[in-house]
Amino acid sequence: MNILVCNLSLNIISNDLRQLFAEYGEVSFVVVVRDKKNGRSTGTAFVEMPQEANAEQAIVALHQRELDGKQISVQQIGYKAGEFNN
Repeated sequence: MNILVCNLSLNIISNDLRQLFAEYGEVSFVVVVRDKKNGRSTGTAFVEMPQEANAEQAIVALHQRELDGKQISVQQIGYKAGEFNN
């Protein structure tokens, strides 16, 4: 399942999200979107979890959760891994 994570702190990196989502199951892909001009995080990330049930648990548990001082938004989306290369 493909997941969009928004309103991230600019301090969050892909590994932080991989560890967070891994609490709910296998994570196959994580990318924090970065601005092409300055390389800074845009506060948005994409996560892919192969097991739908685990992904659904993660979405429910993490949506509106505080992470590094910001309340994050977590929702299912439709995209294919690799479409958003860093």
